[in-house]
Amino acid sequence: MPDTSMCILLSAAVFAGAVVSGFAGFAFSAVTGALLLHVIPPLEAVPLMMACSIPVQATNLLVLRKTMQWKGSLGFIAGGLVGIPIAVYLLQNVDTQDFRLGFGVLVSLYAAYALLRPTLVYLRQMNSQSSNALVGFGAGLVGGLTAMPGALPVIWCDMHGLPKSESRGLVQPLIAVMQLFALALMLSHHSVTLKVFIDFAISLPALALGTALGVGLFGRVNELAFKRVIHGLLLPSGLCLVV
Repeated sequence: MPDTSMCILLSAAVFAGAVVSGFAGFAFSAVTGALLLHVIPPLEAVPLMMACSIPVQATNLLVLRKTMQWKGSLGFIAGGLVGIPIAVYLLQNVDTQDFRLGFGVLVSLYAAYALLRPTLVYLRQMNSQSSNALVGFGAGLVGGLTAMPGALPVIWCDMHGLPKSESRGLVQPLIAVMQLFALALMLSHHSVTLKVFIDFAISLPALALGTALGVGLFGRVNELAFKRVIHGLLLPSGLCLVV
């Protein structure tokens, strides 16, 4: 069994990730991983973060079910289902540190640009399913390697200037499906250790409390404040992969 200090660190990391993910709809693994990846190896930390993220996503889907856009998210999901198996294979067989580093740099640069740009310039309407599928493929690849499938589609929606409810309605179903599929693949390959299940059980109280708090905060901010929060989360999300 983990010692007391490890249990406290685990609960604190999961609580923080659940609050952020319940509010913003993504970045659970970015926040949680900023702590856990320093003390738990990726082969244990990634499936643990996926398992912990699933209840948060399920709660988000239930509470915000009226704004979910499952049909619009199909392009993202289709691409993601192709990217996930490749990522799971790479995670188990290849040193993926350089990939994490490069992705972290790109996310950090975009977030810094979005926070500092003087005017908002958006792409044309997001109506290409092939482009969405390509973004979904990248999300699946990134998600399987870092447990962060939401970063790319969140950036994609932000580049098109989608309001917070519409963006979340498209991204939330993708994250939920990607996390479930990736974790199922890992379980089928017997690559999830008993320690992951123990740590998940220990995390449940903090996970429930953090999720309730985060979801409750979502409806209390306006569009501009929400976008600032999103950009503010993307920046440390990228940096935690770099550092």
